[in-house]
Amino acid sequence: MKNIIVQKYGGTSVGDTDKIKRVADRIKSYYENGDGIVVVVSAMGHSTDHLVELAEKVNPNPSKREMDMLLSTGEQVSISLLAMALEAIGVPAQSFTGSQVQILTDGNYSNAKIEMIDRSKIDEALNLNKVVIVAGFQGIDKEHNITTLGRGGSDTSAVALAATLGAKECEIYTDVNGVYTADPNKVNGAKMHSRITYDEMLELASLGAGVLHSRSVELAKNYNVVIHVRSSFHREPGTLVVSEEMIMEHIRVSGVTLKNEEARVTIPDVPDKPGIAADLFWELANKDIIIDVIVQSSPANGKNTISFTMPRKNIKDALPILEKFRDTHSSGAIDINEKISIISAVGVGMKSHVGIAASMFKALAEKNINIEMISTSEIKISCVIPEEKAKEALTAVHDTFI
Repeated sequence: MKNIIVQKYGGTSVGDTDKIKRVADRIKSYYENGDGIVVVVSAMGHSTDHLVELAEKVNPNPSKREMDMLLSTGEQVSISLLAMALEAIGVPAQSFTGSQVQILTDGNYSNAKIEMIDRSKIDEALNLNKVVIVAGFQGIDKEHNITTLGRGGSDTSAVALAATLGAKECEIYTDVNGVYTADPNKVNGAKMHSRITYDEMLELASLGAGVLHSRSVELAKNYNVVIHVRSSFHREPGTLVVSEEMIMEHIRVSGVTLKNEEARVTIPDVPDKPGIAADLFWELANKDIIIDVIVQSSPANGKNTISFTMPRKNIKDALPILEKFRDTHSSGAIDINEKISIISAVGVGMKSHVGIAASMFKALAEKNINIEMISTSEIKISCVIPEEKAKEALTAVHDTFI
C-alpha cells in the first residue's frame, strides 16, 4: 500500500495563479517519490472576504444556510485550478468538493463538526495513481445541505482526512516557517520550534497564535496525527506537532502569546448564592460568546464581584444579557474596559519547573506593568494587562524565558 501524505495549503499559498503553479511543482516532487498525495485547499487569498461583502450588499442579515452555500464556492475555484495546474505538468489529478467525498457533518451551519468521512472515492482515485484534491472548510449534513466548518476549517478538514486515511503526516503549509516562541513580527528574538506538543499548541492556538486552529490540533491529538507546520515558499522543515512522549526534554516555556481585541467585564455586588454565576455564563454561552479569564472575589456581606474577559466584538450581543443579570440580581453598575490585552506563557515544562509565575510577574513589574487579572492552568499562565503596555510586556516576558 502507498504511503499516504495529506497536505493542506492555505489561502495565501494559493493566492494567485503563479502561487498555484508553485504549489503544483511541490506536489509533483512528492508524487514522483511514489507517495499517495491527498491535498486540502483553502479559497484563494481574500476571496472569502469578497464573497461576504457580496452577501452584505444583497442582504445584511442572510441565513446561515445560504451563506454556507455561497462561501463553499471559494474552495471549488481553488481545487479545480490546482488540478488543472497539476495536469499541465504531467501529474494526473482529480478535485472533489466536500460533498463529493462525503465529509459528513452535523447541521450546525457556519460552524459544523465533522462526524465521519467516506474514503471510498479517495481510495479509488489514489488507486488510479491520481493526486486527490479536496475542498477544505466544507462538508454536507444528513439532508445533503452544504455546511462549512467555521474558522480554521481547512486545517480541520486536513487533519480529519489524515486520521481517516491513516496518513503518515499531515503537512499544513502557511506563510510562516513553523511555530515560533512568539510572533516573529512582534518579537525580534522569537525562535522556531522543531517540535512542540499537542497541549502546548492547543493553548497557543486558543490564546491567539494564528498558525493553527485549536479544533484541528484537538482532532490531531485525539487521533495521534502528526502535524507538520511548514512554509509554502521554501522546502525547509518546519515544526512538528506531536504527542508529549515524542519530546524528550521539555523547556520551561515554549511560547508567549499576546491576545488583543479583548474586553474585561466587571459586575460588583453580586449576591453570593449557588447557581448565579452559572446562569450568567450559560446565557453568554447560548450566544456563542467565548469567555476567557474569570475571577470571582471572596464574598463580603453576602456579595462578591465577578470579572471576566471576552472578545470586544461580542460586547453588543452580551449587553442585553449583562443588563438583565444586573436588574434580576440587583447587582452594581456594570463596568466594561475595552483597553486590555492578555499576555500568556505556555509550556509543558511548567509541570516540572518551579518559579514560572514568579519570573513572569517580576518581568512585568520591572517594566511597571500592572497585572489586573491572573488565570492559570497546568501548562499556562495568563495575565490581563493594560493594552498600551502590551507590546512591551510581550518582549519582557519572552526575554525572561526564551
